[in-house]
Amino acid sequence: MATITLDVVDRAKLDQVLIGLLPPSALAGEDGDVYLDDEGTPVASRTDGAVSGYAETRWARPEAIASAAPVVVAVDGALPVDPLPADALLLLPAAGVRIDDARHLAWSRAWTETAGTVVAIPVLPAEAGPRAAELAAAYSSGPLLTVATTPQPGGAGRTIFLTGFSGSGKSTVARALVEHLARTRAITLLDGDVVRTHLSRGLGFSREDRDLNIRRIGWVAGEVTKHGGVAVCAPIAPYDATRKWVRATVEAAGGPGSFLLVWISTPLEECERRDVKGLYAKARAGEITGFTGIDDPYEPPEDAELVIDTTDVGVAEAVARIAALLPERGGA
Repeated sequence: MATITLDVVDRAKLDQVLIGLLPPSALAGEDGDVYLDDEGTPVASRTDGAVSGYAETRWARPEAIASAAPVVVAVDGALPVDPLPADALLLLPAAGVRIDDARHLAWSRAWTETAGTVVAIPVLPAEAGPRAAELAAAYSSGPLLTVATTPQPGGAGRTIFLTGFSGSGKSTVARALVEHLARTRAITLLDGDVVRTHLSRGLGFSREDRDLNIRRIGWVAGEVTKHGGVAVCAPIAPYDATRKWVRATVEAAGGPGSFLLVWISTPLEECERRDVKGLYAKARAGEITGFTGIDDPYEPPEDAELVIDTTDVGVAEAVARIAALLPERGGA
């Protein structure tokens, strides 16, 4: 017997298994396994190939709906242009949604305000579209309808994520940017050194620890962005895959375009010449290992919204270029 802690995706799968939307084989595990939620509480177990929940599920089983109405599946990231047909059954994907997710609340309200009958389903919004026909057939014998939509507007929040070598000028530009933007809106600065002192105290500099540090920064930045603030982040963030994870996390919270990647592309030779903290000299001497640019790689971003080399771009100009990427209120 093993215990399996479920992430958001697998918890959605479990709920679908429990109401018959997915077969037990869709959920990883073996007979005797116990499934835990993110707080470590047992929520289900597997016996003889079947999965049983420990509490009554809040989701309606498809056979309990047994409708013959035409079906609309709410489209992730989009809002309906016109009211839905009065006799339509709206399937509203609602798995993995936190109660403080303002964007999902606005999205779901826009769909349900135009609908007659609404059924919340334990499916992640992003997964509902590709499975629309399957989901519609599970809940109704009626046809699946396609309705006109418009993209959901992005929120006012933004994450400005500066990446580059140690000594590239990230922190200097970030602090000047915060001072500039703080005149018009609330700003949160998540500088690499400060985060390691507090949020990531105890982490080392292995690839795993660096990834965890950047993911923590990304999660906090997403929270700030979701609530309409601006997060300015200035870690080295050397790995492309981790930066992409942060982008996805922030844009899931704040909407498309809410993440702005700024590559401070100052060459290694110039950063080493500055050697503000004396770290490069220690890395060259072998006193520090796993140092980005010396014995650990930096993967240049190919998806940066802006590239700035502080060798020939001053702080004021760098700030102006970054601020110009923001909506008018943020760039004033």
